[in-house]
Formats: sequence, structure tokens, C-alpha cells
Amino acid sequence: MQVLVIKLSALGDFVQACGPFAAIRAHHPQARITLLTTGPYAAMAKASPWFDEVWVDRRPKPWNLVGMLKLRQQLCRVKFDMVYDLQTSGRSSSYFHIMGGPPWSGIVAGCSHPHANPQRDAMHSIERQAEQLAMAGINATPPADLSWLTSELAGLDLPERFLLMVPGGAPHRPAKRWPAERYAALAKHLAADGVAGLMLGTAADSAALDAVAAGCPSVVSLKGRTGFAEIAELGRRAVAAVGNDTGPMHIIAATGCPSVVLFSAESDPALCAPRGRVTVLRRDDLGELAVAEVESALRRSA
Repeated sequence: MQVLVIKLSALGDFVQACGPFAAIRAHHPQARITLLTTGPYAAMAKASPWFDEVWVDRRPKPWNLVGMLKLRQQLCRVKFDMVYDLQTSGRSSSYFHIMGGPPWSGIVAGCSHPHANPQRDAMHSIERQAEQLAMAGINATPPADLSWLTSELAGLDLPERFLLMVPGGAPHRPAKRWPAERYAALAKHLAADGVAGLMLGTAADSAALDAVAAGCPSVVSLKGRTGFAEIAELGRRAVAAVGNDTGPMHIIAATGCPSVVLFSAESDPALCAPRGRVTVLRRDDLGELAVAEVESALRRSA
């Protein structure tokens, strides 16, 4: 049996799909399961225990005729006996027609196993995907398990007790970020108790990370030194974590690390908050969220 699973992006969504990935594998133990995803998640998917093959969708624009032809050839390379579209976007739904309408779990009109709930968009991603799979005959969807996502951290010279901090986020959505000076103030308070601050981020987060470091020079920046596996391993070892609504917090929370995740009006935790030992703090404007409230939440959770 040939099974295709579609999950393209983004990081938080990919982590929240790990439970459904495991459910699909358990339901089809002897099948050859292929994942269609995007480049950033291919290596992580290949390291997971759920897939026999991982394909990369380069998401060509409709006017990119060569790219679209290659995509069509890729999608039609195998005759799939079942497709689970966990992306459920307009793009992924269009693949149903490109592939000639195979047995399909998703939202595209005419598919064999539709997620027939008109309120699906008001559901948290985890419950939405679990219900979608249940309507396709997969009745048990476990929580995300990232125990297989491991890494050596010897080169990072970690302090004995540390708090993970994720002060960055999508550059085009600055309103999702708690002010950097608040992270710095929080780090100072916890340093007094012997808990070091470790910041995670990429080059795109440089401005936020530099501002935190300017306000609290004792904070250690791991900018650009952590992939998904390193983030997971750090989550297992950290005292706790605090961060904005961004992908790395989903990995950290999925490891069981006590986590405080900060939401603004830019996103709704009822639809997308990480799951685990998670405390959600929300303000329409994160500038109104006090350091004392975040610190109190961290101390309760750790």
C-alpha cells in the first residue's frame, strides 16, 4: 500500500502534526508512507520514525511552467492508495486534481474522506487534525512525541541551570514580540537565583537578541547554533522556557519543558498554542505585559 501525507509548513504546524503522523503510521504499519513537505522540514522528517520517503515541494508559482510540470511529475510518480492532506490549504487541495482524485482525506470538494465539519476553522490545530483523521477511520491520535529528535550539545558549553528564551519571531509580524527590554529585565531577575538565560534565534532575530544582550550582558546567545534537534535537546535540559508565539516554542513545549508562551492580538492561542506544560499569557499589545507577571508564571510552571 502506498500512502502520501501532505504537510508543508510552518514549524509550529509541523510539530503539531507529529501526533497525526504517528497515528497514520500506526494505522498503516505495513504501508510505504511518503511525506510531501517543504525544504526546512525535510531533514527532520527523514529522521523521524514515520516515513519511508520524504519529498520536497518547492511550491512553484502557477506561472512557473517548468516548476509546475516538475511538481505534476512528482505527484504522479506513484499511484497512491490513500492521501492524508494535513495542510488543507488551497495549494494542497489543488494536488487532488493534479493527481487524478485518489482516495483523499482533506477538505477539497469531491474527496473520498472529507473533514465535514463546518466549524473546523474554529478548532485548535491538534483537535482539528485528530477529527479529520477520525473521519477517515483513524480513531486514536496521540500527542506529539519528539523523543527521537536528539542531538549532542557538548560544543555549547551549557550552564548547570538555564532558562531558554525565544525573543524573536517572524520579521514581518513584530507585534507578536514581547519587548526585548522586558526579556532582559526577566533574565536579570532569574540570574539572581542562579538561572542563566540562553537565547535561541536565527540571523533574522539578530536585532531582538542583540537588544536583550545589551540590557543583560550575562545572557548567552546561541544565535545560529541550534537546529531543530538541538532545540529539542535544550528543551529537555532547561529549567523552563519563555518565548513569543513562534516555531521553536512548539518544539520546546513538545519535549515537556515548562513553557510560558506570549501571545498578542496577532494570533489566537485557542487555535494554535503549543501543548504540554504550557502557560499562555496574552495581551492584545504585548507591550502591556509586565515582567512580574511573566516571571510569576515561570516560577509557577518550573
